[in-house]
Amino acid sequence: MTLEGKKVAFLVAEGVEDLEYYAVAMRLQEEGIIILTAAKDLKPVKGKNGLEIKPDTKIEDLVADDLFGLVLPGGWAPDKVRRQKEATDLVAKINDQGKIIGIICHGGLLAISAKIVAGKKTIGSLGIKDDLLNAGAIWVDEPAFRDGNQVWGRVVADIPAFNRELVAAFQEAAA
Repeated sequence: MTLEGKKVAFLVAEGVEDLEYYAVAMRLQEEGIIILTAAKDLKPVKGKNGLEIKPDTKIEDLVADDLFGLVLPGGWAPDKVRRQKEATDLVAKINDQGKIIGIICHGGLLAISAKIVAGKKTIGSLGIKDDLLNAGAIWVDEPAFRDGNQVWGRVVADIPAFNRELVAAFQEAAA
């Protein structure tokens, strides 16, 4: 099933793991997905490794019904993004709608604040293991996997496995 024209939003802020942003966004674009990069404002965001990311829209302007899914890249950005009620509300609504949410590395912090991890298999950077467990999640040490509509990835080194799972999930959702 084609993913041409489907809209997937990435939620970013200063310190986002730019490799998790760019490598995942480029892979989804190969499938024809339209990437919407959303931040608190429209100022360019500097990634953790120095790459610049230009937001297309503000997080507060995203509408869950208009999106096919979300990606929550890691780095230090999720801790900043989760302080915006519009962001956590969006993540929760997309999850409630059963749409695909890709969560990698520290992206789990945003998922925790959106209250979508309790009882779910999760993974991420070892630095958020206790946070996920304390939020009621189940920690599984694998490079990438799916639990329902949530696609989880561990760290930058696991981006290929994460991308495979994420693309497969979006393809199944489109079928």
